[in-house]
Amino acid sequence: MPANDQQPQPQQPAPQGPDPVQTLLLVLVVVLLLGGTGYVCVAHPSLTAPIAAVGGVGAALAAAFGVAVALRRR
Repeated sequence: MPANDQQPQPQQPAPQGPDPVQTLLLVLVVVLLLGGTGYVCVAHPSLTAPIAAVGGVGAALAAAFGVAVALRRR
């Protein structure tokens, strides 16, 4: 038996970047959501305070979710 007869090691796939279609859809949804929220705030000024409160809580939850996902991938 030759000394250099070794089993080939399986190669791991290279990490890929984000899917461009998924990124485009995410940007589109964010733009539409912000635009709709801005329109409601302009059309109905009495709803500005509740929308701002919900936005603040949503931002905190999104940040916590982002941190959790980032830590899970490590």
